[in-house]
Amino acid sequence: MPKYTNAANSYDKKDKNKNFVNYKDRKRVPVRRGKDDFRPENRQKRSKDSPLFEEPLSNGSVPGRNAVRELLKSGRSVEKIFIQSGEREGSIKVLAAEAKSRGIPLIEVEKAKLDALCGYEQHQGIVAVASEKEYVEIEDILEIAKSRGENPLIVIADGISDPHNLGAIIRCAEGAGAHGIIIPKRRASGITPAVVKASAGAVEHLAAAKCTNVTETIKKLKDKGLWIFAAEADGTSYDKADFTLPCAIVLGSEENGVSELVRKNCDYVVSIPMRGKVNSLNVSTAAAVCCMKQ
Repeated sequence: MPKYTNAANSYDKKDKNKNFVNYKDRKRVPVRRGKDDFRPENRQKRSKDSPLFEEPLSNGSVPGRNAVRELLKSGRSVEKIFIQSGEREGSIKVLAAEAKSRGIPLIEVEKAKLDALCGYEQHQGIVAVASEKEYVEIEDILEIAKSRGENPLIVIADGISDPHNLGAIIRCAEGAGAHGIIIPKRRASGITPAVVKASAGAVEHLAAAKCTNVTETIKKLKDKGLWIFAAEADGTSYDKADFTLPCAIVLGSEENGVSELVRKNCDYVVSIPMRGKVNSLNVSTAAAVCCMKQ
């Protein structure tokens, strides 16, 4: 069967479902479809039993074994737990028994259903559906520190849009004993299933607040006696900073770092000395180094 090379007809008659690109002018050429492609029996079906028929994804989906384990420990209300068909061994068996003892419905489904429930994150054969993570006020985070008899340690995520980075930061912050994390409402990742999975369940134990403006939030924290440290590449070595003071550590996106206006309103800029050929660390690794310094 001949293949047409004319720019207006650049497609292979054998494959009507594949897009072709005319590399001469770099324009995508429309695909011509036959009448059979539009027959009802050939269209992709969506029904309530299909994994493609899902309500909009919310942060109530908790994928992964560690994340579900921590969810059950946290006391957050769990509506139901989905388990992949045939996966009743190892830690899933333990989690299923715990859910059953608490009267939480267990539903066996195919892998495709689990994929769709958690936005195609790695779920390890289990996804819980819980009440949404409740955001708190900044005053609540400060109250948590006071109730523990500790100086506040807060992490501020300035424009971090990668949910896996945000989840890893939450994991590091919770492990270091931070009292909360502050996340911008716009141009940043919220607490999604991907964040929950990346945090390995730490999100269940760390208070999270949302703010409209990071700069104004920093000013508010200063008024309450906190010192603000921006983690950037050209500051004073972090090991000279005293993170035992009431403080907040600002971490910027990997693309742009801490924004200029936010940086100007911080008290100090701290850096992690790099002795190798790579001149920076992943933002979640930087979070671990700084938070553990206290």
